[in-house]
Amino acid sequence: MSTEVEASSEHPQAAPAAYPFTGGEGLELSYSYIKLIEDGAPIRVQLPFGEPAWLVTRYEDARFVLTDRRFSRNEATRRDEPRMTPRPVPESILTMDAPDHTRLRTLVSKAFTPRRVEGKRAWIGELAAGLVDDMRAAGPSAELVGSYALAIPVTVICELLGVPAEDRAQLRAWCDAALSTNELTDEECVQSFMDLQKYFEDLIAQRRETPRDDLTSALIEARDAHDRLDEQELIGLCIATLIGGFETTASEISNFVHVLQQRRELWTRLCENPDSIPVAVEELLRFVPFAANGISPRYALEDLTVGETLVRAGEPVVVDTSIVNRDENVFENGHEVVLDRADNRHMVFGHGAHHCLGAHLARVELQEALKALVVGMPGLRLNGEITWKSDMIIRAPKTLPVTW
Repeated sequence: MSTEVEASSEHPQAAPAAYPFTGGEGLELSYSYIKLIEDGAPIRVQLPFGEPAWLVTRYEDARFVLTDRRFSRNEATRRDEPRMTPRPVPESILTMDAPDHTRLRTLVSKAFTPRRVEGKRAWIGELAAGLVDDMRAAGPSAELVGSYALAIPVTVICELLGVPAEDRAQLRAWCDAALSTNELTDEECVQSFMDLQKYFEDLIAQRRETPRDDLTSALIEARDAHDRLDEQELIGLCIATLIGGFETTASEISNFVHVLQQRRELWTRLCENPDSIPVAVEELLRFVPFAANGISPRYALEDLTVGETLVRAGEPVVVDTSIVNRDENVFENGHEVVLDRADNRHMVFGHGAHHCLGAHLARVELQEALKALVVGMPGLRLNGEITWKSDMIIRAPKTLPVTW
């Protein structure tokens, strides 16, 4: 670990360490993370934009920060929030505290109940199996991100929202811009977000005229008939659901395949026993360092002690789940993939009030996507150079060439 990180851990008033520590490609964690979790104490870090923050890497500290109401997400809207992009984070359900957060979350959660999601499992499985058949028919090789990993969650979340098939490619481009860290100019990113807002304004107007059995129509009813959210909140919920609903899951499908192909014996085990996939998915979720950094900082509303470190009122705290999910105090052999790991309490979907609403949907999509591959393409293997996303918050392959 760099001496800068060590110094800031021992001397909180020293210059904060540049963060995130890993700027390379792939899914390997920087040695700095490993050293930090051994030391345990939060340290001061500086993200590319915004004010300095405390970085939390221990599981118990993370659980405290993410569940205690004396830490606020909404305070970030009034501060220079630590972030990866020059653009301020727009206000949405992701930046709210109770009671507004609870009100909006209750409205959306009805679309993501385990019962409703399980009702879509067979359809998602058929979608994944059909995409595998399409790849085999066009074979003997394919680029897995575009042909498979993106197609599943894009289809699912757009179907849920009621987005027509012909509009999905454009919406993906706008979402990519929203998650970009440096490829586009600020003006281009702002324009993309405005275009995305305008799209949902138009879609909402259409659904007001002709309601359908989709989430957008249900949210409109909550807005118009029950006055439970305002118009901007309605648009924001649609956008947050779209962005959160496909890019993350698509990236994890690609990440899982990459990790398993790097450990062929694990891939073989899943091919021989597809019934073990649900447990394996939880372990892959825990192991893969999904985000390029800790995001969504919480602000202390009063002086609080995190571990043995004093965090003063008004200071932001960043939780990095990539390393929290490797904490050896909670996960034995945490830096290894243990496919049959029991009691896997990872935090990849967050924790507390802001736990991911679509977690069960993501699990079903990941399980069915992996199942379709191991059943339909047991001979799958990597086939050429992988390119990695280098301009987005999310860590994942940009292209993943495979053959079978």
